[in-house]
Amino acid sequence: MVPVPYVFIGDDFTGASDTLATLAERGWRAQLYLQTPTAETVSSGSLEALGIATDLRALPPEVIIRQIDMLAPQVAAFRPRIVHYKVCSTFDSAVHTGNIGVAVGALERHLQPAVTAVIGGQPSLGRYCSFGTLFARGGDGETYRIDRHPVMKRHPITPMAEADLRLHLGEQGLDGLQLVCLNQLAMGEKALASLLQEAVQSGQKRFLFDATDQHHLEIVGRVLTDITAGIGTPLLLVGASSVAEALATARHTQGGSAQPAPADRPGTPCLIVAGSRSSVTAEQVATAVSFRKRAVTAKDLEDETLFAALVEECCKSIREGRHMLTHLLPEEEYGLSAKDLSSRLAEVVSRVLSRVALQVLGIAGGDTSSIIAQNIDLESLEFDRRLGKGVAVCRARSRIAQRDGLRVMFKGGQVGSPDVFDAFVRGS
Repeated sequence: MVPVPYVFIGDDFTGASDTLATLAERGWRAQLYLQTPTAETVSSGSLEALGIATDLRALPPEVIIRQIDMLAPQVAAFRPRIVHYKVCSTFDSAVHTGNIGVAVGALERHLQPAVTAVIGGQPSLGRYCSFGTLFARGGDGETYRIDRHPVMKRHPITPMAEADLRLHLGEQGLDGLQLVCLNQLAMGEKALASLLQEAVQSGQKRFLFDATDQHHLEIVGRVLTDITAGIGTPLLLVGASSVAEALATARHTQGGSAQPAPADRPGTPCLIVAGSRSSVTAEQVATAVSFRKRAVTAKDLEDETLFAALVEECCKSIREGRHMLTHLLPEEEYGLSAKDLSSRLAEVVSRVLSRVALQVLGIAGGDTSSIIAQNIDLESLEFDRRLGKGVAVCRARSRIAQRDGLRVMFKGGQVGSPDVFDAFVRGS
């Protein structure tokens, strides 16, 4: 098997598609798979980066360990130099759900990495790590410590109550992180590389890197690449798409972007399913003017007759050439777990796809994206174009002819401009 230098494992689909976009825009030949690919699936020598999208972010720790135990040997078979465990830029996770420490520990056990490094910030997305403390820009333009962020401190599943990433990740089992702070990043690359080399030689393997601007990412990418050169085991990196930004710089990739496929005609009917109930997504739903909108109530999901009517309403709009926006209500009590709620929305999409020739699909919400993508038999994604920071449009590949070539936007609940849904259907 021809090695794939960079393998990234996304803990949800929206994050994985953003990393795919980050690499493709910087000239990497990259593809994102929705199931772990085999050597036969991947064309020999055709890829420089290979992504695997999962739903680990929504799972309990014992299930995360089982899935990593199955996934890691297949990752190792590609003989990557870099393995990137891609998490949300806000690091929202908990001991009971989406446990980052448990996932990283399982990967370490299988891959035996020379170094495990957490990159704490993604400045391009308004995420900053300073002296180990994570900050994030809010929808009002202000920057907050993550445990005081108006949205993240109230996240319905994994609220952030600790801003020091060493403590936050340590609680999940990723302990012993040695901080590489802003002062050390300012030492210069040679001095920093020497400091890290000494730490590694003395037995230190886990690091947390500050990052408050793009220059910090450039330094981190080059230093980590240099100190692991010639070592027979991979480098395990943990973080958002800032990891891809850092490594693309280290590879000296020029700033050109991948050429997008032609945009869909503005009249091509689109279905958007908004499963996120964040204030950001609620504003995007309210702002959208190009759609027929349909709020989904608890009764729609409980009663099979009402559920069938919801599906038919979506199909009718597509047949008539009208864009359809189906969304949850932020204050509605659905009486379902997050997974079961997303599964019901996935059933809506699956039924629509089986009845009408849908070519354009948008999904808002990380967990919703993961579950819908799993349920509609997509195999892999190729980058198409950006719709802003953290929002990528991809072209799907599927063995089902009617779904092969489906253009899909995967969008996390906290990202995107207020008019992102209208921009998507405009082909912008």
